[in-house]
Amino acid sequence: MAATKAPRVWPQVAVLQPTPSELYPASDNPDLLEINLGPNHPSTHGVLRVITTLDGEIVVGLKCEIGYVHTGIEKNIEQKTYWKAIPYVPRMDYLSFFSGETAFCMAVEKALELEVPRRAEWIRVLFQELARLHSHLVFLGTGSVDLGGIALLFYCFRARDEVLDLFEMATGQRMHPRYCQVGGVAEDLPKGFEPSCRKFITFMRDQVNQYDELIKANPIWLQRTKGIGVLPPELAMQMGLTGPNLRASGVPYDLRTANGGYGAYRELDYTPVVEQGGDVHARFRVRVEEMRSSLDLIEQVLDGLPSGPTISDDRKVVLPPRHELHTSMESLIHHFKLVTEGFTVPAGEVYAPIESARGEFGFHLVADGGPKPWRVRLRSPSLVLLQSLAVLCKGVYLADLIAILASIDPVLGDVDR
Repeated sequence: MAATKAPRVWPQVAVLQPTPSELYPASDNPDLLEINLGPNHPSTHGVLRVITTLDGEIVVGLKCEIGYVHTGIEKNIEQKTYWKAIPYVPRMDYLSFFSGETAFCMAVEKALELEVPRRAEWIRVLFQELARLHSHLVFLGTGSVDLGGIALLFYCFRARDEVLDLFEMATGQRMHPRYCQVGGVAEDLPKGFEPSCRKFITFMRDQVNQYDELIKANPIWLQRTKGIGVLPPELAMQMGLTGPNLRASGVPYDLRTANGGYGAYRELDYTPVVEQGGDVHARFRVRVEEMRSSLDLIEQVLDGLPSGPTISDDRKVVLPPRHELHTSMESLIHHFKLVTEGFTVPAGEVYAPIESARGEFGFHLVADGGPKPWRVRLRSPSLVLLQSLAVLCKGVYLADLIAILASIDPVLGDVDR
């Protein structure tokens, strides 16, 4: 008689369990009060409804209700050719808009195995860091209003206009410029851009020092931010957080340096900004210091910007030079076909992540060999940030909930996509 085979014993592996994105209050407490923050509350940085249950002034229950600004961007991209899909992506994170353009173009280039000229890679870094400055300025200005101070908003938005002036000078648009193209960038930097940018760097360094002086020794600011909404590093990683919120908890993870970096970041000198507190104060500090780091990176790009073309010469995916349209019928036909019919991408699956102002912005692209993506999936950092709000707000005062929400810096267009 055959012996009975002993059942296989699997090794015990510790698996991190996801933490809840909602808090559920005790149902047997008759003194609880449920209130709505939103969907039009000025402190939610977008159209967000936060259903909050209070025991006095203490948050004991919280649920984020999203979907109010859903634009169907992923499905819209799937209905457009690769060439026409570019303008959709920056409408998600509309404060760090160049990051979206870059991630999409990197994904398509990866699928095409298309090499991007070195000068174009450096210019992309320049504009990614300008967009990061733009986003952090809005964060710092609006965040100060959420904490009861309005002066910093005016200072930050004055500097924000200077950043938008540089975008307009180079691209013709102040926001959502569609400057990043598959294969490089649309045009080279215009004459006069470098001295204007260097003048801005000098101006901005002084501005950041002023912002720092305004908040770092302000007793009210410190009381509202120190020790509030503490996020331990283990929990931050368990929740899948990336970007400044993860680095504010002491984890030095930054895609600009992780695994060798990407694009021209591989050639630049950069060290991730890290704070250890994991609280509201640390999340503000990280972004202030990141503004200084962005200025250093922009200066490095201007100092070492290589010469050469700013876009690939692959005529299957890149528009012909504009000056040829007046003299070459072949270029005119090629331009017309690319704009109307697009180009095809070999069947396959790629993922291209970049470090946006809010963390890892990843573009997952599935191609079927046609001129349109078969499926796209965007890894949105803001959606992950909102999932951590319930954990951060457990047992805090209602006023601190507003400070915590401001400090994680979600953009609702980045959530409802």
